Amino acid sequence: MAETINTNSYKANLEVFSDTLQKLAATDRNIVAVTSDSRGSGKLVPFGNKYPAQIVEVGIAEQNLVGVAAGLASCNKKVFAVSPACFLTARALEQIKNDVAYSNNPVNLVGISAGVSYGALGSTHHSLHDFAALRAINNITIVAPADNFETEQAIISAAETNTPIYLRFGKKAMQSLEEMPSAKFEFGKGRVIRTGNDIAIIATGEAVYPALQAANKLKEEGVAATVVSMHTIKPLDTELLAKLATQCGAIVTVEEHSVYGGLGEACASYLLQHGFSKPFKIMGIPDEYTVTGSQQEIFDHYGISEKGISDTMIALLSK
Repeated sequence: MAETINTNSYKANLEVFSDTLQKLAATDRNIVAVTSDSRGSGKLVPFGNKYPAQIVEVGIAEQNLVGVAAGLASCNKKVFAVSPACFLTARALEQIKNDVAYSNNPVNLVGISAGVSYGALGSTHHSLHDFAALRAINNITIVAPADNFETEQAIISAAETNTPIYLRFGKKAMQSLEEMPSAKFEFGKGRVIRTGNDIAIIATGEAVYPALQAANKLKEEGVAATVVSMHTIKPLDTELLAKLATQCGAIVTVEEHSVYGGLGEACASYLLQHGFSKPFKIMGIPDEYTVTGSQQEIFDHYGISEKGISDTMIALLSK
């Protein structure tokens, strides 16, 4: 049975991040937020007002942000370093590689306004490279929550994890995807939203909702699709991936990221190297500077939409 969407009450994942961090900080003085002139955009003004001794502002200095966060983490602080994803994972990539991952400092790197969330600000402000860049770095978990449930669970888990993590958030309010009865959240384990053996749609972050919309549309046409929120890009849930490749007739991946180096290529690499051969399509942003527009307009242009995904699924199944 298809899962329903609860549209009565939902927030931007960043708001849930802030709410959850405040709850954790209320009983744990080691919770620390570090921001790079991003307290407002990161929804951390309430956190700073409540816990002024547990927030550090470094200004527009992303490399310093990561260095300071790494130093605090080395002193047993549970650090959440918050900055726009486009700058955090490009300008401070060397510090992420060396100060955090190589030095094994358990910093929670929080990339905000990710993907094409900045819309018309254009390619300079879009983070369509972050999965690719960070997947190539050892010792870092990469997580892109799809809804409020996954966000809350990811922040709670991150505060309890003693290794580096990258958490990726967009800006818009996210519909709650009701979970299967047995669904749980765990880093490295995909979340199955609905099941069907004709085709599998593996999506991540804010691309999961349009993937579910597409699956629900095709159900009316007799196509049964599995929809997975692959919230953890690294480590990838290869056990689930192998199961889907065995049970389903085709696989589509959907992401708010370049088609190079992200979720789709991670899935394709595993499947090809382990002998699976199924019709397969990567959906994301092609190798070009994006068109100008809002996030939704960009999604629609590149087919990351109910119609675009469902049309791709039909085309793949007809091969």
